[in-house]
Amino acid sequence: MDTKALLKKVRKIEIKTRRLSDHVFGGEYHSTFKGRGMTFSEVRQYQFGDDVRAIDWNVTARYNEPFVKIFEEERELTLMLVVDVSGSEAFGTRIQFKRETLTEIAATLAFSALQNNDKVGLVLFSDKIELFIPPKKGRSHVLRIIRELLEFKPLSKKTDISAVLEFLLSVLKKKAIVFLLSDFMNVGYQKTLRIAAKKHDLTGIRVFDPMEKTLPNLGMVPMVDAETGAMKWINTFSKQIRRKYASQYAAHVSNFEELFNKNGAGHLSCSVEESYVKKLLGYFKSRG
Repeated sequence: MDTKALLKKVRKIEIKTRRLSDHVFGGEYHSTFKGRGMTFSEVRQYQFGDDVRAIDWNVTARYNEPFVKIFEEERELTLMLVVDVSGSEAFGTRIQFKRETLTEIAATLAFSALQNNDKVGLVLFSDKIELFIPPKKGRSHVLRIIRELLEFKPLSKKTDISAVLEFLLSVLKKKAIVFLLSDFMNVGYQKTLRIAAKKHDLTGIRVFDPMEKTLPNLGMVPMVDAETGAMKWINTFSKQIRRKYASQYAAHVSNFEELFNKNGAGHLSCSVEESYVKKLLGYFKSRG
């Protein structure tokens, strides 16, 4: 994509998603996430009735009289967008690819954070960390994030959710709002999800295409794994195979939901064919 075409596409997605974040999500995002943490502000002399647990023993020892720590509500938040760019995201049948929906959702969340003067960062991942943009404020920074979401070409087509969660735990020292956007076609990330959900305000957004739920009856069909490149002939005439596929897909969705619920993390699922606006609004309101 040449520079002119890319800038045009960035501008188009900015107009669409900024309108949504300004008029729809701004207030909901603000009320859902603001003031979730307390940060140290100053110390003052102990007064009768103060909580003894707030005493700053270092300052108290220095001045030979009790001082307490004063905390204030944390106003500035850090939003981390963690976006799957593996091969399975390049799937779509009717309206758009899963990666395009992931990009629009991420852009809308980024502009919502921008409106509230919060920092925004981005991690693009496959089975490795493809790109890391540390959290910063400002419109030009958000536009850079959108450019990368639109234009980035990953080196790998595979997925490793556990690896990206471990990376987040190593680079984010303070509590952050983390949106993990993927189709979650991966296993083995239970342990790291549990640790990450304890440290951060974590939400998983699962994006899918409705055609992924079942196999159509098309006879013998060559199917290619989007992440490994392996090809197999599948007999879709077989009711048993179609039933098994549908059952495995349903189990995959159920496992995703149970895993996030069990670890106190938020989650929602959004089809490429439905309004992610309604889905996000409903989620924010349920959290608020």
